[in-house]
Amino acid sequence: MSATELLKQNLPIEPDLQNFIGFALTAAKQLGGNCFAASRASLALVRHLRNAGAASGYPLPVRLVLQDLTLSALWGDSNEFFPIARLKEEPDAEIVYKLQRQLQRSTEMGDPSLLLKRNMEMMRFFDEARRRTEQELQDMQRTLEERQAELWETIRQAETDPLTGLLNRRAFDDKIGRAFKRTLRQKGEHVSLALLDLDFFKQVNDEFGHQYGDAYLNKMGRIMREHIRTDVDFAFRIGGDEFALLLFSNEVVACEKCLRILADMGHKVSIGIYSISGSEPEDLSVEGFFNHADKALYAAKESGRGRVMVSRCSKRQPEGCTFHCGEEPASCL
Repeated sequence: MSATELLKQNLPIEPDLQNFIGFALTAAKQLGGNCFAASRASLALVRHLRNAGAASGYPLPVRLVLQDLTLSALWGDSNEFFPIARLKEEPDAEIVYKLQRQLQRSTEMGDPSLLLKRNMEMMRFFDEARRRTEQELQDMQRTLEERQAELWETIRQAETDPLTGLLNRRAFDDKIGRAFKRTLRQKGEHVSLALLDLDFFKQVNDEFGHQYGDAYLNKMGRIMREHIRTDVDFAFRIGGDEFALLLFSNEVVACEKCLRILADMGHKVSIGIYSISGSEPEDLSVEGFFNHADKALYAAKESGRGRVMVSRCSKRQPEGCTFHCGEEPASCL
């Protein structure tokens, strides 16, 4: 026998729950079920329906179904049948049809005061549900922000040199690639890479000790930060006494900044600079970008240290060009 739905109803308030139990007992009697057994089953059914949210303002949907000689209840999204009464024989189709119509008319007859109470309870439930949802969303947003802050702090620590507070080699490898690609895409933009080595740093460590050497490295980091734009340019410690700057400016501005760093460090730093713009040759790579700056640094050391050397691409500048930054000259490779 296929399932026949006798009644479908929502149970937001207590009278709705009691009415449904009454309808279930009426159906059990008219279909020839055991009324005593149905009454006992209805007590357990009330507990299950309350646990599911009936009579709490929540419009719990419930159905009364006849299937395989069993009168059962189903509620919510569950497909599990709760048996109320078992029939001795299959009822006549006319009896089932009349019972359906009777139960339908019973639910359609609305008591205005009951309808008002039902609406008020449902409004209260939805208002409470809305407040709970808003609070849950706020809690989720706060938790998300905390997790994001923890993530960014983890990333920051992973990319920071613990001694100087500058960005480390890992961050350098990431940001130089990003800066290189961005500059080649954007016409009119420039980025300069400056590589900086402390001159004779091993002798400083050997003569004055590692504690003094650490303070010297910290001084270098502090001075580098003083001469760059916060949140625009980047300063890195990429090795023991090796540092780097990514400056979003052309070689003239980069040279001026590096000369000020050189002066503040007592002219005991060798610096090599290379700058690119959106008009670079297509075969230039990020490795080539780094190598040009490294060659300029090597030339600064070879020519006596304590100076700034600027490497320029011959395809962009006349061969043999020279320029000066401030009062101190900067050589051009």
